Amino acid sequence: MRTVDGSQGEGGGQVLRTTLALSLLTGEPVTLVHIRAGRARPGLMRQHLAAVQLASRVGDAEVEGAAPGSQRLVFRPRGVTPGDYEMSVGTAGSATLVLQTVLPALLVARGPTTLVLEGGTHNPLAPPFDFLAESFLPLVNRMGPRVEARLERWGFYPAGGGRMVVRVRPAERVAPLELLDGGPVRRVGARAVVAGLSADIARRELAVLERRLGWTSDTLHVEQRPASEGPGNVLLATIQREQVTEVATGFGEKGRSAEAVAEEVASEVSAYLEAGVPVGAHLADQLLIPMAMAGAGAFRTLPLSLHARTQVQLLEQLTGARFTVRQLAGRTEVSVAARA
Repeated sequence: MRTVDGSQGEGGGQVLRTTLALSLLTGEPVTLVHIRAGRARPGLMRQHLAAVQLASRVGDAEVEGAAPGSQRLVFRPRGVTPGDYEMSVGTAGSATLVLQTVLPALLVARGPTTLVLEGGTHNPLAPPFDFLAESFLPLVNRMGPRVEARLERWGFYPAGGGRMVVRVRPAERVAPLELLDGGPVRRVGARAVVAGLSADIARRELAVLERRLGWTSDTLHVEQRPASEGPGNVLLATIQREQVTEVATGFGEKGRSAEAVAEEVASEVSAYLEAGVPVGAHLADQLLIPMAMAGAGAFRTLPLSLHARTQVQLLEQLTGARFTVRQLAGRTEVSVAARA
């Protein structure tokens, strides 16, 4: 049984989720120690326990240490069982992060799966539903499996209460993906979404994007959600290219101006477009596991985040993949090959 140090790299919940995902995928049992040791509140929290619980159901796993605050977990999967699963993360715990834990194994399972996940769908520090649906999953679908995601109810931090349905039709294997050039930009646009808050917040955010990015008013839209889905605010900027779609996201927070939220999003969009790479920083992080599953492929991106570097480290520890990261005139090229 392998032992994984949960304090390595970024030292947070990502190490837990990736380790569980790879254990499900390979069938190899693991022991995690020092879980989230670098955090102010170390150990398993509600959101992490939901990921463990769903992974144990999907993998028919024996689990030891699945308790609040636990910094040690033993996970022994018996085999992935496709089917219908429901999981409520509780409050605003991220449903998209729970999905990350089980999706890789379901992409190559013996049959289709439907997941109904409730909790946070639009949380800071987690990929929002729109990023998964518009940016990440279309690329996964190009690799062979078919994944469809539907948002039934928005769930903002801290209230949560969102609901999404994900249907997975697996493939026998995941095919390599190469994204070295994203192709020309076909469309840009942004949505400023508010739930239980003034639409003026959304209009102020979009005004910043219009000024900073030069995007025209016909590409900028205010979307008001029911107050029952809030309070919440998210700004979603989309760059649709020939080969890939990038989604930059900013979240409104108490004490933070609408202008500050939009300035951050505008800076992220500008950096992405100026770099001339197809894959943004957050998408790079998400693509690493499917690439390792394929055992081949490459993409160009911005400098790798600590999250992505931790992901590479774990994948090389726990799979037969070998990554090469090269710097090319301000760009980063990531490639993977099966270990000889």
